[in-house]
Amino acid sequence: MDNIKLKEQVKNEFTDYLNLNKHRKTPERYAILEHIYSTKGHFDMDSLYKAMKQSSFRVSRATLYNTIELLLDCGLVVKHQFGANVSQYERAFGNENHDHLICLSCGEVKEHKNGNLFTPAQQKKLQRFKISYYSMYIYGICNKCMRSKNAEEKKNKAKVTENKSTRINKKK
Repeated sequence: MDNIKLKEQVKNEFTDYLNLNKHRKTPERYAILEHIYSTKGHFDMDSLYKAMKQSSFRVSRATLYNTIELLLDCGLVVKHQFGANVSQYERAFGNENHDHLICLSCGEVKEHKNGNLFTPAQQKKLQRFKISYYSMYIYGICNKCMRSKNAEEKKNKAKVTENKSTRINKKK
């Protein structure tokens, strides 16, 4: 689905949700929705606030938090807690199913697109269940942190070896 059709569908769903729940349809709410569906990837509330502040549409933090709650409730945004105290969000529609690779050392989150996760037998069982999306969290250590850790270990081994040879030389 192209981005224009996606944005129109999402806007219509949000409008239906706001009408059904008797919430006001404000330009700020639609600007936030537009911004979220104009960018890909994860965002936190601070980055969203800064991006909205830089755009022509300035909104308060309270409006952002209230609108995110509405978007979560109507299923247009997904909330993630990757281990840190900061919640991350991403749009729920227009994303391919993907895994989240989370580094336990630096906290970086990378997305990894995957094929179909389910075996044919599992897919048959899922025919009576309409999947909207899924994601998987995979925790580990990224290459950058692993290289840094290995370099630190080599450095420490060299110090231990140096200290041993210094002690041996002092004894002689």
